[in-house]
Amino acid sequence: MSGSVKSSRGRHRSSTMGGMPLSDVSWWRWRARVRSALHMLGDPAFQQNCWVARQEGYGDVTDAVYRLVEDTWLDRWSAEKYVGTILRDQAEAAAVDAAVLAVLQVLHAVGADAPADAYLAHEGWPEVLRSCREAHIRLAVDDGDDPDAPPRSLESLAILTRIG
Repeated sequence: MSGSVKSSRGRHRSSTMGGMPLSDVSWWRWRARVRSALHMLGDPAFQQNCWVARQEGYGDVTDAVYRLVEDTWLDRWSAEKYVGTILRDQAEAAAVDAAVLAVLQVLHAVGADAPADAYLAHEGWPEVLRSCREAHIRLAVDDGDDPDAPPRSLESLAILTRIG
């Protein structure tokens, strides 16, 4: 059941969305975090150079999964719920849903706190790479960004999502 909270503009707005509490995180901040996760999960060179090499500043596989799945509750419902907010259209939602499904299948098989090597060696990882890359490209192109630019560090993502 959805609650109601009075917004700063005097209107009432829902304090929950399908049972998920709404936060003060704006749609573009959520989108930036989802895009960051998809970018990292879909880039094998990044994974080798940053996650396997344990380069500081980029987190690990679990961090990326958290940004993609736990922050959005996409492990509980379809990305279609976010069309018109975080996602532009059904095509973006379908691409994100495919990526989330592939990620969750590997996550459940390997475990949440496994090292990067365990994820990358899993037989389902090529599907994670493909589906996350596809979703990343779709969202980046729709935003007018270069999908082949290197992933941002977590610090630069934090700075980006603090602005505005």
